[in-house]
Amino acid sequence: MSSSKTTTANSSDTARATTRPAEIVREYGPFEGATSVGGVTHDGRRVWAAGGAKLLAFDPASGEPERVFERAADAGTAFDGTHLYQIAEARIDKIDPATGQVLASIPSPGGGSDSGLTWAEGSLWVGQYRDRKIHQIDPATGAIRRTIECTRFVTGVTWVDGELWHGTWEGDESDLRRIDPQSGALLERLEMPRDVGVSGLESDGADLFYCGGGGSGKVRAVRRPRAARA
Repeated sequence: MSSSKTTTANSSDTARATTRPAEIVREYGPFEGATSVGGVTHDGRRVWAAGGAKLLAFDPASGEPERVFERAADAGTAFDGTHLYQIAEARIDKIDPATGQVLASIPSPGGGSDSGLTWAEGSLWVGQYRDRKIHQIDPATGAIRRTIECTRFVTGVTWVDGELWHGTWEGDESDLRRIDPQSGALLERLEMPRDVGVSGLESDGADLFYCGGGGSGKVRAVRRPRAARA
């Protein structure tokens, strides 16, 4: 196991970051039997959402549910190109997306206080909610490889085109943040409307982010800023 290192963000970065309103282009749900929506991920065709006691998939074009697995799905969800990963209590389950079978489990770094999960560069990246951290972990063992300390509660994590974004939700305020993956510096913010929270975050690899909507039971599609795609 390699030793981990920690990168700490600076709270003064907030004033210097590019800030604009989030452009919500579509809402999905609430979904039958899903008490809330935590993590979200995108497998190239479907959007998967963690709905408490269900892990469900829907078609983002029609909004219609396509698949439901009855299993614990408390927070972050990720897809590595073959398998799903799902935070459930204090563990991360590796799941066959065709059958819903759990193939393996590793401990979550926050021991149950995790929120946010994505796959990139052969690692899982896990948000540790109230501790305001993002961990890069070994997907086979759960060992922490690197930690980025953030300035807000972390409620979702995603990578797209080499950019690291995370969701935040504190009180009635929520936003999407692009941070420097090396220094942790805040680079850009997309402010969600007041009282609209982000409980999970995933990019579709192109021009949209999908955001879990917590107790609203909804998933919202937010346009990715054009400047960030240049």
